[in-house]
Amino acid sequence: MNKKNDEISNLTLGQEELRKENRDREIAFSAALRESGEGYIGPFNTHITLTYRNVFTNIGNAYNPITGVFAAPLKGAYMFRVYVRGDGGTAATVYISKNGKQVLMAHSDQAQGTLNSSNGVVLILEVGDVVYVRLWSGRRLYDNENNHNTFSGYLLFPLR
Repeated sequence: MNKKNDEISNLTLGQEELRKENRDREIAFSAALRESGEGYIGPFNTHITLTYRNVFTNIGNAYNPITGVFAAPLKGAYMFRVYVRGDGGTAATVYISKNGKQVLMAHSDQAQGTLNSSNGVVLILEVGDVVYVRLWSGRRLYDNENNHNTFSGYLLFPLR
């Protein structure tokens, strides 16, 4: 009986260790551009880094809503998604950047009506690598309380 109790105790300790280890690997964020109200972002005469200030989730605190930058806290494969909305007449164009280099673009352009686009990518990141979204110069987004413009990312799995 004591042997069984010891085995159960060891298993319980092992489970707690695994839970703690997995908590350190829980990394996910999702945020929208505007905290309140409605309006346009852009156009600007240079590319700008967007700051998604309406944070829905920031598990692991790797996303900074002041700078708009996600900094990888551990090496791994991460999934990122961006959604954009604009109004016709001015294109809506953003790109996801990794360490200052453009990775992919979400773009929509038409003379009138609502513009929508999205894109996503899996990136291998080292500790300290940064990922953020840039609005192209001369482009414009529109957002309101419906949170049309979002940036999200999460750790798929850690790598050694």
